[in-house]
Amino acid sequence: MGFPAHEGRPGAIGEVHARPHPLIEAPRVLVQLSFMTDGGSAVDHAVLAELSRRLGIAAPDRQARHHAMKWGKGTLRWERHTEFSTYLWEGPLGAAKGRKAEDSPFGNGFSAPGTVISGIRLEMREWTPESEPLIAGFDMESLCHSLVENGLAAIATDFRQDGDGLTRILVLDRGLSASRRGALAQRLIEIETYRTLAMLGLPLAQSLSGRLRRIEDRLAEITGAMRAGGRGGGQELLAELTELAAELEADAAASLYRFGASRAYDGIVEERLAALGEEAVPGHDTWAGFLQRRVAPAMRTCRSVEERQANLSRKLTRATTLLRTWVDVEVEKQNRDLLASMNNRAKLQLRLQQTVEGLSVAAVSYYVVGLVGYLAKGITVFGINLKPELVTALSVPAAILAVWWGVRRIRRTHSERERAASS
Repeated sequence: MGFPAHEGRPGAIGEVHARPHPLIEAPRVLVQLSFMTDGGSAVDHAVLAELSRRLGIAAPDRQARHHAMKWGKGTLRWERHTEFSTYLWEGPLGAAKGRKAEDSPFGNGFSAPGTVISGIRLEMREWTPESEPLIAGFDMESLCHSLVENGLAAIATDFRQDGDGLTRILVLDRGLSASRRGALAQRLIEIETYRTLAMLGLPLAQSLSGRLRRIEDRLAEITGAMRAGGRGGGQELLAELTELAAELEADAAASLYRFGASRAYDGIVEERLAALGEEAVPGHDTWAGFLQRRVAPAMRTCRSVEERQANLSRKLTRATTLLRTWVDVEVEKQNRDLLASMNNRAKLQLRLQQTVEGLSVAAVSYYVVGLVGYLAKGITVFGINLKPELVTALSVPAAILAVWWGVRRIRRTHSERERAASS
């Protein structure tokens, strides 16, 4: 176009065509294994590098998220997802009881990049009187059999695993194009894959349910104790509430990703089921009807646990706030009592100080009068005829008033300095 392109434009445009469905001719078999890759993409690339070395071809780029290579008479396709990776081999269908003739890569030389979470074997066959009896090979108790593609294909499975641990899916075709066969096969494989991944949240929800119940019961006991009006042990109750809240938040953080992933996978399953456009076969369940009864309750359990976690978190927050207010009031009451006690002690100290001041006035006055008496006795040496007893007696009121006035003056000076400093 001659204009600068946005740096994300190639990736955004290429993602639409990143994972095209294969073009499938009947009869054909598709075997897909899905692995949880906790070790990251490096493990997948090591597996692909080994497979490429065995074929004598170049390994895919380490940044690639999907890759395809020829394997025997078929094709091996690899895709990297957020927490798992899939290996899909599509090749010619072997004899009914001779799977060894199928040269899939999942033999003794295949190194699994992680733990298997899903395994699927989909057989695409022509719809003939000879192939129809194959439906009877499924478990009739859980058989799902319906028509799709406006009646041009029939799909059947029992969602059970065979001796190899693979979920068997049978597609009978009577007129689909290669493109439509590929799209249908991809849609059915994704339903089984994402259905299994969505169910990973159920064991976690069941394990958390008991712990939530214990926290709910203990919260009810604590709030009951608060309602009973007992003011003792507020700090202990607050510490216990804090521990319960920490435990709940730790569980919620640990389950956040798994529950979110289960919701996303369940949404993909519902979209793929809606896209199938199933027509019910009399006497049999449709895929959507069967999964609605079996998977939907598990997803509701996961959502219920999530909602209980959120509600319990809010209740713990309110209870903690209430109890903290309660404790703060108790602390303020204690502070008030402490201040009142300090005020009483200050009053007692003031009275004691006033008493001491009175005694000090008397003591100082006594010493002053004593000095005056010695002065009166000594002045007679100069020929002045004064009676020392009379002079001493007359000096007592004057000495007391002078000392009292001096002490009062000093105390007033200190008070004025304190008021000036505080202002």
